[in-house]
Amino acid sequence: MIAKRYEPFWKTTPLAQMSPTEWESICDGCAKCCLQKLMDDDTDEVYYTDLACHQLDIKGCRCKVYDKRLEKVEGCLSLTPQDVTAFEWLPDTCSYRVLHETGDLPNWHPLVVGSHREMISQGLTVSHYAVNENTVDEDRWQEHIIKWVHGMPECYDPTQD
Repeated sequence: MIAKRYEPFWKTTPLAQMSPTEWESICDGCAKCCLQKLMDDDTDEVYYTDLACHQLDIKGCRCKVYDKRLEKVEGCLSLTPQDVTAFEWLPDTCSYRVLHETGDLPNWHPLVVGSHREMISQGLTVSHYAVNENTVDEDRWQEHIIKWVHGMPECYDPTQD
């Protein structure tokens, strides 16, 4: 008898049809969406900074008030399956974006490898470079703009940790 091979849910279930638990598990925990963004008023272009939301536990890459984040953090967004086509503002390593664009999760994703080990070893979380937004005067935030290069800030080198 040949064993039946089952595909993981992210390969068989469209993002828009995932259960809330499945949807949440697609988040890789990088916390890049928790970095402050600046928008150019003239062009509507969005710029990421290395400044993390004050509610982010930077080392653990987890929101301290996740269940109440939309109430407690002005401007916090909830990523939903209905918004997946607008995810181009997320870094190119965001697992929601990668899954939407390619139909599969990246080979370092915790659901694929069983832990966050590979993400951490590749420097794919903000834990090594993010700065709490409350430590920088808002009029100096533009000095913290970063450019993503394959999901990493251009100036960040994970081998230097």
